[in-house]
Amino acid sequence: MKPEGLLVGTDALPQQAPAITVDRFGELLGLIYDAALEPARWTRCFEEICTEFSANYVSLIVRRGTPEGLGLIFSGAGDRRVIQGGNPYHALSPFSALPLNKLVTIGDLLSEAEWRASPYYTDWCAPQGVFHVMAVDFAAADQAVYGFRITRPETAPRFSSEDRALCERLVPHLRRALNLYQSTHQDKQIGSLYSQAMVQLMVGLVVLDENGMVLECNPIARAILDAGDGLKIVGNQLTASYANDNRKLQRMVREVLRVPSQMGLIEAMSVSRPSGRAGWGVVVRALSPDEWTDSKHRPTVAVFVRDPEGASHPPVRLAQQLFELTPAETSLAIQLANGLSLEEAAEALNIRRNTARAHLRSIFSKTGVRRQTELVRIFLNSVMMLGTRASADIEPER
Repeated sequence: MKPEGLLVGTDALPQQAPAITVDRFGELLGLIYDAALEPARWTRCFEEICTEFSANYVSLIVRRGTPEGLGLIFSGAGDRRVIQGGNPYHALSPFSALPLNKLVTIGDLLSEAEWRASPYYTDWCAPQGVFHVMAVDFAAADQAVYGFRITRPETAPRFSSEDRALCERLVPHLRRALNLYQSTHQDKQIGSLYSQAMVQLMVGLVVLDENGMVLECNPIARAILDAGDGLKIVGNQLTASYANDNRKLQRMVREVLRVPSQMGLIEAMSVSRPSGRAGWGVVVRALSPDEWTDSKHRPTVAVFVRDPEGASHPPVRLAQQLFELTPAETSLAIQLANGLSLEEAAEALNIRRNTARAHLRSIFSKTGVRRQTELVRIFLNSVMMLGTRASADIEPER
């Protein structure tokens, strides 16, 4: 049935101003935008909207139901009841194909007799105590269509023009909040990928604030610092074990802090290790300042640390796929890439030297290299290093 008496889209002014105070409207908006930054807060947000509309349920349909699943619905119930997380009767709903940005109630779509006789009402809504329904669909920046639903029981009054006006005022903010969530979530995913890539390349990262105090360490840096072999944290400051190294490290940090706006400023040094192993390679560089904030404890300096002797642990499967090697050839190539001689690799793998030489000839043939040094270079520079195991499993050798 063609909807009748629909209100104008959300970009236009509602026909009647909602009966709500400015303070209360601001409170609802604050809850909506808080939920955009922390999805766990949607429940509280919807509970407050339930209260404002004297509703029994307020729901946001995030993902439509499919034959394989019920879809995803965030819901807040005024009496704190919990309903199931999807609607198996979605295809029967008169609200399943609404025009975007058009707010409707059930009375706009069906007569009361038709509504009471519909399977969607008898099988789904009635058992949940739902009779009056106000609904609107809208699209966010990701082109996904979201459904916003507010419901009341049969004993409650139907939705008024003031209710509709308030709902129309809230929907644009729901759209913006979802756009904000998509943007921040995407930034977090990208940041996580960058962080994971650094870990897989075995690069430690220590972030310092505007006073040179440690703000954060990635797992590789944390393992390095916990080992206490040349670098450690003292008084929440990154320090080197030997006095000369520490003076140089602190000087580099101070220099970067002195001119943080110079993004091209990068300092480097080698930090000696009491264990006698090759020194840590350390690079200190300024981070881009945030022109919109003058807050304390903001990321200002990045310190990168890498072990020149660190052994790589690329997945054997990826090495096989990249270079079309056998498992035995791959194991030998990885040992050679980690600095072992052919004889040492054969001993580590418990194979005969002649077998190792045969594997090496086959590896040279498949990779197109002629010398062991070339083999090490292509292995260490290949993308398979981005498939190394999780950082929790990687610790520097002591």
